[in-house]
Amino acid sequence: MSPTTPLPPLPQPTATSGRRELPEAPFLAAARGERPARTPVWFMRQAGRSLPEYRALREGVPMLDACFDPEMLAEITLQPVRRHGVDAAILFSDIVVPLKAAGVDIDIVPGTGPVAAAPVRDLAAVKALPELEIDQVSKVADGVRLLVERLGGTPLIGFAGAPFTLASYLIEGGPSRNHEHTKALMHSEPALWHELAGRLADVALTFLRAQLDAGVDAIQLFDSWAGALSERDYREFVLPHSAKVLEGVASYGVPRIHFGVGTGELLAAMRDAGADVVGVDWRIPLDEAVRRLGGKAIVQGNLDPALLHASWPVLEAEVRRIVEEGKAAGGHIFNLGHGVLPGVDPDVLTRVAGLVHEL
Repeated sequence: MSPTTPLPPLPQPTATSGRRELPEAPFLAAARGERPARTPVWFMRQAGRSLPEYRALREGVPMLDACFDPEMLAEITLQPVRRHGVDAAILFSDIVVPLKAAGVDIDIVPGTGPVAAAPVRDLAAVKALPELEIDQVSKVADGVRLLVERLGGTPLIGFAGAPFTLASYLIEGGPSRNHEHTKALMHSEPALWHELAGRLADVALTFLRAQLDAGVDAIQLFDSWAGALSERDYREFVLPHSAKVLEGVASYGVPRIHFGVGTGELLAAMRDAGADVVGVDWRIPLDEAVRRLGGKAIVQGNLDPALLHASWPVLEAEVRRIVEEGKAAGGHIFNLGHGVLPGVDPDVLTRVAGLVHEL
């Protein structure tokens, strides 16, 4: 099979107890620690600016407006599945969607990222944060239901931002390199920190439950900035709140993926928070990640997104290396070590997906 030959369609799902079953889906098999016929692959941020069809659809539509439009978010989620033949779809959304839905004054500023109108740095501001009611994300749930109807045998991954990363955006007021206000508050006012993180864990949990009730087949908890922490600080200040989220969705029986950037030193702690699958960024080889986690670990990753701009011989060698290193794990889902960069040629992603399936 050539790298661009379309894959045969997966069998259609069957529904049991309100949740569809996808027994032939390689992504779900690998997430359970099984050995599917092919290594499954999907790409973080596969639905987005790298696709011309996405840019055409989103023209003139603010990011958060798109996230609350069921038809638009469903179409954007489907675009990379059609184009690349990936083994899972990731819901088109953003980690600040549940905060926005709850009524927090936060927006996504082009070229900057999430920006909060007023930083949250004292008890009054924490207590003023609204709770998320599940009906406030009903439009997202409607989009999930559309996707479950349209994806056929391809699993759908729901997601939420982890409490630490959400808290960092609120405390800093926007993206931060050093997270100085967050760390200072965490250490100087631990009770206030835990109050904030606990509230944000509830927000993330409600958001995930809305997606799960609508039919997603797996979830991923993104702790984008957790790599800024030491393992000691992670275990003391972050793990209890991420564990609350992951344990809160355990009864759904779907795979739970936990991912952060620069978290090579935190992998065991992130697993201990309740992850079934641990996402690994590109800074640590997969076989070393498995050694740190134990040979039965199920991992996801971990091609450096920047190498999608390299020549094909270089990229092919990297893909082959990662697939080989992934054999050390109890299960391996091929992915990037973070998200697709905006300037990537989408044909390269299609070719990578084809190569992974060949291997």
